[in-house]
Amino acid sequence: MKNLRLAVLAAGLGVSLIGAGLALAQAADPLAADPLAAKRMGAWGFDLAGRDIAAEPGKDFSRFATGAFADKLVIPSDRSRWGSFDELRELSDARSRAIIEAAAADPSSPEAVQVGALYASFMDEARVEALGAKPLQKDLAAIRAARTKPQIAALMGKAMSTFTGSFFAAYVSDDQRVPGRYALYLSQAGLGLPDRDYYLQPSFAEKKAAYQAYVEQMLKAIGWPEPAARAAEIVALETEIAKVSWTRAEQRDDVKMYNPHTPAELAALAPGFPWSDYLKAAGLAAQPRLIVGETTAFPKIAALFEQTPIATLQAWQAYTTTNNAAPYLSKAFVEAHFAFRGQTLSGQPQIRPRWKRGVTAVDGNLGESVGKLYVAKYFTPQAKAQMEALVDNLKLALKARIEKLEWMGPQTKAEALTKLARMNVKIGYPSKWRDYSTYVVRKGDLYGNIERGIAFEWDYSLGKLSRPVDREEWEMNPQTVNAYFMPPKNEIVFPAAILQPPFFDPEADPAVNYGGIGAVIGHEITHAFDDQGRQSDADGQLRDWWTPKDAERFMAQAKRLGAQYAAFEPLPGAHINGELTMGENIADMGGVLIGYDAYLLSLGGKPAPVIDGYTGAQRFFLSWAQVWRGKIRDDALRQQLVSDPHSPAYYRANGAVRNSDVFYEAFGVKPGDAMYVAPQDRVRIW
Repeated sequence: MKNLRLAVLAAGLGVSLIGAGLALAQAADPLAADPLAAKRMGAWGFDLAGRDIAAEPGKDFSRFATGAFADKLVIPSDRSRWGSFDELRELSDARSRAIIEAAAADPSSPEAVQVGALYASFMDEARVEALGAKPLQKDLAAIRAARTKPQIAALMGKAMSTFTGSFFAAYVSDDQRVPGRYALYLSQAGLGLPDRDYYLQPSFAEKKAAYQAYVEQMLKAIGWPEPAARAAEIVALETEIAKVSWTRAEQRDDVKMYNPHTPAELAALAPGFPWSDYLKAAGLAAQPRLIVGETTAFPKIAALFEQTPIATLQAWQAYTTTNNAAPYLSKAFVEAHFAFRGQTLSGQPQIRPRWKRGVTAVDGNLGESVGKLYVAKYFTPQAKAQMEALVDNLKLALKARIEKLEWMGPQTKAEALTKLARMNVKIGYPSKWRDYSTYVVRKGDLYGNIERGIAFEWDYSLGKLSRPVDREEWEMNPQTVNAYFMPPKNEIVFPAAILQPPFFDPEADPAVNYGGIGAVIGHEITHAFDDQGRQSDADGQLRDWWTPKDAERFMAQAKRLGAQYAAFEPLPGAHINGELTMGENIADMGGVLIGYDAYLLSLGGKPAPVIDGYTGAQRFFLSWAQVWRGKIRDDALRQQLVSDPHSPAYYRANGAVRNSDVFYEAFGVKPGDAMYVAPQDRVRIW
């Protein structure tokens, strides 16, 4: 699940949680049978037909639990992967579509009218087609008029409220050092490919060449002069930015990423960039304190800005603006954008139907208006109560584990137990809803509607800087299939849409629910104590509350876990990045261990029943594997390996259980089996 750090939320939240798909996924339309119904996983919550009973659990547990399903699964043509998160995303989209279309027919509700109007503007393809590139012209004219470096820096400052781009990203979030107030954060930006590795690794040379052709194509589409030469300059410029940018693994260090500066200090740190023009255009001229992220990258990127000719910077802005706006323009732009972003980078054969893209646009701009209607229809008080009971058991399970830890001293234990006790839990939906009444949505103006939505969200963020932290605020919509931990608030959050099979089914065997949503809850709780989360205390303050000896012991185990995952090779020559995925791997392992302990607590001392020949422990682990069953296209997998902090699904299923003693006992895993790790070599953290 998502460990929500202080970062700009990307479209779809950058989720790479590949998981369980159902048999219907083999059809052209996976939800054709009943698009609004949740699909149950067998009589007691597990798909017995999905097993490969010829496989041995000790050799390949994921194969044993889900191999027959994987053999039959065909990834839908409008997807780069298919699994449980994608399955539930389809369900959530179908439900949201029905909600949106019903809202459009309800003139009595201003919220409903607004939702319906935004969706209608997206679905009015004839109007969008007739406009062609005209909606871009105002933004392109501003770029052409920016003939000095300060003017271009000002355009970059407007990137938070328009389609334009920037070499530096600004965002507002909780202050990690001062809980209770908001802070402005600045981080490196400027790259058009998914990760710096795409520019620097020879294995991505073909993708980089295709990117340059795409940049040229976009510049031609808007009539920009000398598109081939400018495209080459843009890619060369971004390559230089990539060289000096921090890696994603380096960005995971919250302490190193927290560097307060005044505007004057920022200008001294990175003198090649007109910061005053940037901050003024962003609405931040009066902001006295800025949190700078990648401190060594900032002066180098600023120097690149200073050295780059005006014509190249203008072309970069023209391309970036067009690329960002392309999904909301005419067919030529949409198809070019998908051909590169979807097909070339992710291997996805076909674009998603327009209605699905329309739902995504509405979710991104009026998400809580849709979410309010979603939970009223699809999330019951009973489900929330059951989830609360599950969470209570998970917290008790981790409490017991912390108390018994041999490697952690009493001082650190006391702090850890306090953090766990104070952890806030949010389930289903917010206690109060966003007010979108000042967001202007106009008929027949898709481009303007989306750009005004970007500006509305930035204005909302700026407003936070003058008020205390709102602890009731959510970072995800209820219809989002995901979950997250927020360090500065010390809270875990579970939107309604994930609380369905295969994760959670009120009628399923408890072992299945604890192996599914229970392990998910355990995963999010563990994020508070992973290699990043442990840097924040019970109040959410970024503070070192560990004794040096305990921290050393923790990191020694974490490095061993990283080495386990770094040995996995999903594609020839492409290994999992153990440092980048460290936090998620620790959370997966913790989720499994805590989830199983919580399952035992739920039994109240009674023995687990045997069902279809499987013990409670076996059913728990089968459920864990079922959550992660699925497939991913090779190009999407390569992208995930360099840019995503989550390990690929198959390795999440197998990797987390290899350090659980209970797993070995449950399935008789023995020395010589591929899954086997000797007891003395198993990672012991939580």
